[in-house]
Amino acid sequence: MRKGGLVLPFDMLAAWLAGACARVRGRDPERGDVPGWVMVTVMTVGLVVVIFAVFKGKITDAVSSAIDSVTGKTK
Repeated sequence: MRKGGLVLPFDMLAAWLAGACARVRGRDPERGDVPGWVMVTVMTVGLVVVIFAVFKGKITDAVSSAIDSVTGKTK
């Protein structure tokens, strides 16, 4: 930062390059835990598939009933 607290384009570029280099080298603390997120996503998909397989009839009836009540259609 120079000139009374103003960030000049060169300073912004230098900060961006430093962050990019840290990410490439694997030292970025905000990089995250990719295998952990993959596991959470796969487990969530598995739970949704199991829940839908067990309660398919009730889920489709509830959704159809909700849509019918919004659109004004009756059975």
